[in-house]
Amino acid sequence: MHKEHTYAFFNVVVRIIAAKLLHHTRVNVHMKLSKRTGVDLAMHSKFVHLKSSFKCRVLSGCAIIVRGQPRGGPPPERQINLSNIRTGALARRAAQAQPESKDTQDEPWAFQAREFLRKMVIGKEVCFTVDRPKGVLTREYGMMYLGKGDGAFGPAGSSAALNSLLIRQSCCGPSQPTGSAIIISKGAVFKPELRSQPTSSQLGTGAPDLARLSDLEDQARASKKGLWSEGGGSQTIRDLKYTIENPRNYVDSLHQKPVNAIIEHVRDGCTVRALLLPDYYLVTVMLSGVKCPSFKREPDGNESPEPFAAEAKFFTESRLLQRDVQIILESCPNQIILGTILHPNGNITELLLKEGFARCVDWSIAVYSQGAEKLRAAERSAKERKVRIWKNYVAPTANLDQKERQFVAKVMQVVNADAIVVKLNSGEYKTIHLSSIRPPRLEAEEKNKDKDKRFRPLYDIPYMFEAREFMRKKLIGKKVNVTVDYIRAATMALETSGVPAFPERTCATVSIGGINIAEALISKGLATVIRYRQDDDQRSSHYDELLAAEARAIKNGKGLHSKKEVPIHRVADISGETQKAKQFLPFLQRAGRSEAVVEYVFSGSRLKLYMPKETCLITFLLADRKFLHYRCMNELNDKLERRTQMSNQPCALR
Repeated sequence: MHKEHTYAFFNVVVRIIAAKLLHHTRVNVHMKLSKRTGVDLAMHSKFVHLKSSFKCRVLSGCAIIVRGQPRGGPPPERQINLSNIRTGALARRAAQAQPESKDTQDEPWAFQAREFLRKMVIGKEVCFTVDRPKGVLTREYGMMYLGKGDGAFGPAGSSAALNSLLIRQSCCGPSQPTGSAIIISKGAVFKPELRSQPTSSQLGTGAPDLARLSDLEDQARASKKGLWSEGGGSQTIRDLKYTIENPRNYVDSLHQKPVNAIIEHVRDGCTVRALLLPDYYLVTVMLSGVKCPSFKREPDGNESPEPFAAEAKFFTESRLLQRDVQIILESCPNQIILGTILHPNGNITELLLKEGFARCVDWSIAVYSQGAEKLRAAERSAKERKVRIWKNYVAPTANLDQKERQFVAKVMQVVNADAIVVKLNSGEYKTIHLSSIRPPRLEAEEKNKDKDKRFRPLYDIPYMFEAREFMRKKLIGKKVNVTVDYIRAATMALETSGVPAFPERTCATVSIGGINIAEALISKGLATVIRYRQDDDQRSSHYDELLAAEARAIKNGKGLHSKKEVPIHRVADISGETQKAKQFLPFLQRAGRSEAVVEYVFSGSRLKLYMPKETCLITFLLADRKFLHYRCMNELNDKLERRTQMSNQPCALR
């Protein structure tokens, strides 16, 4: 026990002596960042301790931006320039506000110096000193060390100064006599101009550091590393490309294969600037399927963040900025590249949704290659927990029980491309509308082209007949599974706007044999998907599958999305014209037995038929059934509830 106390006392004395020596030989700033709280404690220490696992950004081989621990929001940034060294300048794009400016290329070994430093400090803890030279008010210079605590200053420890390492590798060269030695070891640092760094008289100290840097530079020269290698380093200059001539073709050529990349900038939580390797394309990528709060630019040029916009940006920055990632480029609508960023620690798209920093967007979720159901589940989890952007979310209430929500019924009639009439087990007939789909429509200018002509939607609207026939052949007379998604309330007609009134509609997902009929219609280009507001939850339970099917139909040019001429159905309607009926009768009699589709049942003996081979509509009377005709007509006109078995049988033909 006595030995332990003696050892502890001796250790304290050594630390005090070392602190006093370091205080007189180094730096003028006395700050320390608490690892636990991230608060400046104003302690007299020669280094600032930061954990930089997600709070570091390397601007160049000799400049680093560090951040403290977040506390109630994104922490402030602080730029540290490594003392006594300077690396080559990275390529810069011409400023749009300055027409005379031009793009500049990398200086030799500039990118290699940046990469050496980036791979060394990103995701690791660092300690750094801060020198405040006299007369230099805008920049802070210092030494940066890998590691933490007092061990960072050990002469033989694993946490050598980054300044020295860079010089040792010939990524840089020493500057004025102040100190910083890591980058020199890679040979990518070179001696700057006299005005780029403060002098030793300004800092007051630094001769030992400069001597060490000079020794490291001599070693790099002797080894012909980096800057001191033969050839001048022209092979290290990147061919940086800021634009892609045809982004859509470039994205399609990758076939959704992961591309290695470095995240260079984060604009907001869901938009990043990525450097694609090895071609050095610098592109802007938006995350597929999500939208984060953004920054709005005001008329005065300032940016005002939406609620949680800064937090969402920091969330993405802290996990992806300057990290090595893989990107799947999935689509390019309107010159906007959509993609998914893959990182070993997880999917940032799903994390943003789960933490309440983003919401799903329908226009891009269809191209998400990792499973749209995962995004919906993550968003649902955030809504249930009411976190961040969902703090005021109110879940919709369900008005249907399980029996009314899911049932099996028999299809009795196909009304049009999005509605059917089914017969329930109770014998009741019910009209079901397919959820979230819109049948083919006629454009307003085409509808008004010939006002005198009788308008027949089934035959005059392009692809309406094909859609109806597809559903009729698949469903008529068969049992289907119906899952009610929502009930659309009735709308009243407005006299001023001319909006028609619609009754209450039951919208559901109809499937047969495991096939979603709505999805099958959309995949063949015979219908489109309805776009909703982001806060509208009344939609199909398979909405993402519908969007994906529509995207495939558009890409393959099917049906409504085809560039070919639309099919025209010239159907002769002779059902109401006696003269035309007499002209067609001999032709139909010679044809013998013909196939027809019952379009309408007027009564038990009077039908309206469509004959596809003859392309005509006729009124058909069943022979020797006049008594049934009159019986059914009288029952319908008098609205009697009692019906005889004889009259019910022919009326069931529909």
